[in-house]
This record gives sequence, structure tokens and C-alpha cells, in this order.
Amino acid sequence: MNQAAGHETSSILRAGDRAPDFTLHTTPDQQVSLADFAGKTVILAFYPADWSPVCGDQMALYNEIRPEFRKHHAELLGISVDGAWCHAAFADARKLHFPLLADFEPKGAVARAYGAYRHQEGHSERTLFVIDGSGIIRWSYLSPVGVNPGADGILQALEDMAAESPEKSA
Repeated sequence: MNQAAGHETSSILRAGDRAPDFTLHTTPDQQVSLADFAGKTVILAFYPADWSPVCGDQMALYNEIRPEFRKHHAELLGISVDGAWCHAAFADARKLHFPLLADFEPKGAVARAYGAYRHQEGHSERTLFVIDGSGIIRWSYLSPVGVNPGADGILQALEDMAAESPEKSA
């Protein structure tokens, strides 16, 4: 299932769509592009804001299960409209060990490209994407903004991808 029930107003990109490339700050003086991960599986976790309880729990969960993502050779990137300085403080406080990307200026441009922006509130939807090494979205999910979507869907998508190409599974 690509979208959570009741969220018809957002039209996130779906499995089979090409993932739009982007370049965002991960620190005030460093940038990351989706193209940097060509040939690798990427998990994009859009979330509304640093410091919110649900977002903090969601990012902490992903940090904890990063070894499971790594078993599938998948790189995790968190994205919100908060700035790089805010991300740095949040990552330090939560001891996160994956990049948080600042979709700060123009605000929400990448979230908009993925159909994952809440225009009324001015922040990202809580949305997940699994992108294969050729830049095709293999799975996407829109969660209610107040609900931690967990990692089961991501892990299932990674398992499904591994089953389709056994030579890539570890």
C-alpha cells in the first residue's frame, strides 16, 4: 500500500516513479545529493520537524535498526524543513548516526517534488520512500503525521527487493 487511508489530498510519488534528484545541506558547509548514492538503495524518511516527540522517536528507531538497513546495503537519509544547525543539535542530542538533510531553502522544495509537503502547516508529511540503485522508487508510504510509521514497511520493501535480485542480498 502506497498511501495511508484518509490522505487523498497528498499525492506522494509511488512505486515505479523516478525519484527526483536533489542536493541538500547535511551540515552548514556540506551537501548531499541523491546522485551521490547512484547504484545504492536509499531510504528517504521525510518527517515534519526536529524535536517533536513522534519525529524524535521515529528517527531514534531508525538509528537503532540501521544495521538491518545495512544488511540490505541501504543508506538512510532523514529530511525535514528544519535548518542544518537545528539538525546538528537534534542529531547530537539523539545520538543519530545517519544524515539529516535540511529541505530549508527554498522551504520544502524536495518534499514538494516527492508530493510530501503539507502546504497548510509548512512542513513535510511523514513519508517514507525506498529507492533502488537506478533511482526508481520501489516503495512509498504516507503515514498520518502524528503516527510513527515504524520500520516494518521499509524492511519488507528491502526484503522484497532482495528476493527479486538474490545476488544483492547479503
